[in-house]
Amino acid sequence: MAPKQQTYPDPHPVELPTGFNAWLLDCAPVPNCKVCAANWKQLNACKQRGDITQAARHATEIRDHAGGAHS
Repeated sequence: MAPKQQTYPDPHPVELPTGFNAWLLDCAPVPNCKVCAANWKQLNACKQRGDITQAARHATEIRDHAGGAHS
């Protein structure tokens, strides 16, 4: 008999590989860009409070903005 499939969230946090957050949050804001600076500030605030999901969204915004708007 197969084990019963879990249909609810596990109460324990998922352990990500060491360095995963560094890779996920890797970005470089463009100097003197107000959009990049604002996202950088928010990214660091989210990191400080442990909200990696929201920090990753800001990192993505920085990568997308720096890669497209400033090429």
